[in-house]
Amino acid sequence: MQLQEKKIILCVTGSIAAYKAASLLRGLVKLGAEVQVIMSPCAKEFVAPLTFSTLSVRPVLSEFFSSADGQWNSHVELGLWADLLVVAPATAATIGKMANGICDNLLITTYLSAKCPVMVAPAMDLDMFLHPSTQRNLDLLRSFGNTIIEPTSGELASGLVGKGRMEEPEVILERIVGFFDEKKNC
Repeated sequence: MQLQEKKIILCVTGSIAAYKAASLLRGLVKLGAEVQVIMSPCAKEFVAPLTFSTLSVRPVLSEFFSSADGQWNSHVELGLWADLLVVAPATAATIGKMANGICDNLLITTYLSAKCPVMVAPAMDLDMFLHPSTQRNLDLLRSFGNTIIEPTSGELASGLVGKGRMEEPEVILERIVGFFDEKKNC
Protein backbone atom coordinates (compact mmCIF):
# COMPACT_ATOMS: atom_id res chain seq x y z
CA MET A 1 0.00 0.00 0.00
CA GLN A 2 1.55 3.23 -1.20
CA LEU A 3 0.31 5.44 1.62
CA GLN A 4 0.65 2.97 4.50
CA GLU A 5 1.33 4.77 7.80
CA LYS A 6 0.73 8.20 6.23
CA LYS A 7 -1.49 10.53 8.22
CA ILE A 8 -3.48 12.94 6.10
CA ILE A 9 -5.93 15.65 7.05
CA LEU A 10 -8.52 16.14 4.32
CA CYS A 11 -10.19 19.54 4.65
CA VAL A 12 -13.49 19.87 2.79
CA THR A 13 -15.04 23.29 2.20
CA GLY A 14 -18.47 24.51 1.08
CA SER A 15 -18.36 23.93 -2.65
CA ILE A 16 -20.48 21.90 -5.02
CA ALA A 17 -17.23 19.98 -5.65
CA ALA A 18 -17.39 18.62 -2.07
CA TYR A 19 -18.87 15.42 -3.49
CA LYS A 20 -15.52 14.78 -5.23
CA ALA A 21 -13.79 14.80 -1.85
CA ALA A 22 -15.58 11.54 -0.98
CA SER A 23 -13.89 9.83 -3.94
CA LEU A 24 -10.54 11.31 -2.95
CA LEU A 25 -11.01 10.05 0.61
CA ARG A 26 -11.91 6.58 -0.63
CA GLY A 27 -8.73 6.49 -2.75
CA LEU A 28 -6.54 7.63 0.14
CA VAL A 29 -7.95 4.97 2.46
CA LYS A 30 -7.60 2.25 -0.21
CA LEU A 31 -3.91 3.12 -0.48
CA GLY A 32 -3.49 2.70 3.28
CA ALA A 33 -3.58 6.28 4.56
CA GLU A 34 -5.09 7.19 7.90
CA VAL A 35 -7.32 10.16 7.09
CA GLN A 36 -8.91 12.70 9.40
CA VAL A 37 -11.61 14.74 7.69
CA ILE A 38 -12.28 18.31 8.78
CA MET A 39 -15.30 19.98 7.21
CA SER A 40 -15.97 23.70 7.19
CA PRO A 41 -19.44 24.53 8.50
CA CYS A 42 -20.64 25.31 4.94
CA ALA A 43 -19.31 22.01 3.58
CA LYS A 44 -21.94 20.17 5.61
CA GLU A 45 -24.60 21.85 3.43
CA PHE A 46 -23.25 20.00 0.37
CA VAL A 47 -22.30 16.53 1.69
CA ALA A 48 -23.31 14.95 4.98
CA PRO A 49 -20.50 14.30 7.47
CA LEU A 50 -21.79 10.72 7.71
CA THR A 51 -20.46 10.08 4.19
CA PHE A 52 -16.93 11.03 5.23
CA SER A 53 -17.03 9.33 8.64
CA THR A 54 -18.18 6.09 6.99
CA LEU A 55 -15.39 6.19 4.40
CA SER A 56 -12.65 7.23 6.86
CA VAL A 57 -13.91 5.13 9.79
CA ARG A 58 -13.27 8.19 11.97
CA PRO A 59 -15.54 10.90 13.29
CA VAL A 60 -15.60 14.00 11.11
CA LEU A 61 -14.47 17.17 12.82
CA SER A 62 -16.03 20.56 12.14
CA GLU A 63 -16.32 22.46 15.39
CA PHE A 64 -13.83 23.27 18.15
CA PHE A 65 -15.94 21.34 20.65
CA SER A 66 -17.98 18.18 20.20
CA SER A 67 -21.67 18.95 20.67
CA ALA A 68 -22.22 15.42 22.00
CA ASP A 69 -19.81 15.48 24.94
CA GLY A 70 -18.05 18.86 24.94
CA GLN A 71 -14.70 17.29 24.02
CA TRP A 72 -12.21 19.77 22.56
CA ASN A 73 -10.96 19.07 19.03
CA SER A 74 -7.40 20.35 19.34
CA HIS A 75 -6.18 22.06 16.19
CA VAL A 76 -2.67 22.00 17.67
CA GLU A 77 -2.67 18.21 18.08
CA LEU A 78 -4.11 17.79 14.59
CA GLY A 79 -1.45 20.06 13.14
CA LEU A 80 1.29 18.00 14.76
CA TRP A 81 -0.29 14.62 13.86
CA ALA A 82 -0.47 15.01 10.08
CA ASP A 83 2.10 14.18 7.41
CA LEU A 84 0.07 16.18 4.86
CA LEU A 85 -2.90 18.53 4.90
CA VAL A 86 -5.06 18.63 1.75
CA VAL A 87 -7.80 21.21 1.18
CA ALA A 88 -10.08 19.82 -1.53
CA PRO A 89 -12.21 21.53 -2.57
CA ALA A 90 -10.87 24.93 -1.55
CA THR A 91 -13.33 27.79 -1.99
CA ALA A 92 -12.32 31.41 -2.59
CA ALA A 93 -13.45 32.21 0.97
CA THR A 94 -11.28 29.49 2.51
CA ILE A 95 -8.30 30.42 0.33
CA GLY A 96 -8.70 34.04 1.45
CA LYS A 97 -8.85 33.01 5.10
CA MET A 98 -5.80 30.76 4.73
CA ALA A 99 -3.79 33.48 2.99
CA ASN A 100 -4.68 36.12 5.55
CA GLY A 101 -4.71 34.08 8.76
CA ILE A 102 -8.42 34.53 9.47
CA CYS A 103 -8.97 31.58 11.77
CA ASP A 104 -12.68 31.55 12.46
CA ASN A 105 -13.21 27.80 12.22
CA LEU A 106 -11.47 24.52 13.05
CA LEU A 107 -10.29 23.99 9.47
CA ILE A 108 -8.38 27.28 9.31
CA THR A 109 -6.93 27.02 12.82
CA THR A 110 -5.68 23.52 11.97
CA TYR A 111 -4.12 24.84 8.75
CA LEU A 112 -2.34 27.59 10.70
CA SER A 113 -1.13 25.01 13.25
CA ALA A 114 0.02 22.44 10.69
CA LYS A 115 3.70 21.55 10.70
CA CYS A 116 3.34 19.45 7.54
CA PRO A 117 3.18 20.29 3.83
CA VAL A 118 -0.13 21.58 2.45
CA MET A 119 -1.88 20.98 -0.87
CA VAL A 120 -4.77 23.17 -2.00
CA ALA A 121 -7.21 22.24 -4.78
CA PRO A 122 -9.32 25.31 -5.66
CA ALA A 123 -12.91 24.96 -6.86
CA MET A 124 -15.03 27.95 -7.85
CA ASP A 125 -16.62 29.73 -10.77
CA LEU A 126 -14.27 31.05 -13.46
CA ASP A 127 -14.72 34.74 -12.61
CA MET A 128 -14.07 34.05 -8.95
CA PHE A 129 -10.95 32.05 -9.80
CA LEU A 130 -9.61 34.74 -12.15
CA HIS A 131 -10.40 37.64 -9.80
CA PRO A 132 -7.21 39.50 -8.79
CA SER A 133 -7.91 38.97 -5.08
CA THR A 134 -8.16 35.19 -5.52
CA GLN A 135 -5.01 35.13 -7.63
CA ARG A 136 -3.19 37.26 -5.03
CA ASN A 137 -4.32 34.89 -2.27
CA LEU A 138 -3.14 31.85 -4.25
CA ASP A 139 0.22 33.56 -4.83
CA LEU A 140 0.45 34.19 -1.08
CA LEU A 141 -0.26 30.53 -0.35
CA ARG A 142 2.43 29.51 -2.85
CA SER A 143 4.87 31.89 -1.17
CA PHE A 144 4.15 30.11 2.13
CA GLY A 145 5.27 26.83 0.50
CA ASN A 146 1.80 25.42 -0.15
CA THR A 147 1.26 23.40 -3.32
CA ILE A 148 -1.64 24.60 -5.45
CA ILE A 149 -3.29 21.90 -7.54
CA GLU A 150 -4.62 24.02 -10.38
CA PRO A 151 -8.28 23.68 -11.28
CA THR A 152 -9.23 22.46 -14.72
CA SER A 153 -11.38 23.97 -17.43
CA GLY A 154 -14.81 22.67 -18.23
CA GLU A 155 -18.48 23.14 -17.48
CA LEU A 156 -18.98 24.69 -14.07
CA ALA A 157 -21.93 24.41 -11.69
CA SER A 158 -23.11 27.84 -12.89
CA GLY A 159 -23.44 26.50 -16.42
CA LEU A 160 -20.51 28.63 -17.59
CA VAL A 161 -17.48 27.01 -19.16
CA GLY A 162 -13.96 27.89 -18.06
CA LYS A 163 -11.22 27.31 -15.51
CA GLY A 164 -12.41 26.64 -11.97
CA ARG A 165 -13.37 22.95 -11.74
CA MET A 166 -11.58 21.17 -8.93
CA GLU A 167 -9.06 18.73 -10.38
CA GLU A 168 -10.39 15.18 -10.51
CA PRO A 169 -9.86 13.07 -7.37
CA GLU A 170 -7.71 10.53 -9.25
CA VAL A 171 -5.28 13.26 -10.32
CA ILE A 172 -5.11 14.72 -6.81
CA LEU A 173 -4.47 11.22 -5.48
CA GLU A 174 -1.62 10.80 -7.98
CA ARG A 175 -0.13 14.11 -6.81
CA ILE A 176 -0.31 12.95 -3.18
CA VAL A 177 1.31 9.59 -3.95
CA GLY A 178 3.96 11.38 -6.01
CA PHE A 179 4.66 13.76 -3.14
CA PHE A 180 5.31 10.89 -0.71
CA ASP A 181 7.32 8.92 -3.31
CA GLU A 182 9.52 11.96 -3.93
CA LYS A 183 9.93 12.52 -0.20
CA LYS A 184 10.92 8.86 0.26
CA ASN A 185 13.61 9.14 -2.44
CA CYS A 186 15.26 12.21 -0.91
